[in-house]
Amino acid sequence: MAEQVSTYHVLVYGGPTGYQTNRAQIQLSNAAGKTVAWVRFNDPGMSFETDYVDGGIIRMHLPSTMFDAVIDLLRNEDGTYIYFTAGRAFLGTAREPIGEGE
Repeated sequence: MAEQVSTYHVLVYGGPTGYQTNRAQIQLSNAAGKTVAWVRFNDPGMSFETDYVDGGIIRMHLPSTMFDAVIDLLRNEDGTYIYFTAGRAFLGTAREPIGEGE
């Protein structure tokens, strides 16, 4: 089942090893304010976890190089969804007409 994302919260971790194997995290919540996912980012050489769901919250793991693209998607796209299937998390948008603009 897909969850629509209504709000997000960003944490960036300092230090040479980040925090709990992550460099940054984006918390995604639905319209009711319930956390539906944590998108976690790892630098090269950091331990890289597989995606999973625990307690109804999706954990998605991406390389740090994807951080800007994810923030851009969250800032600029209406109708953003996250879901988990086949052992992987997916973050994307609803269908939009071509040439719609921002």
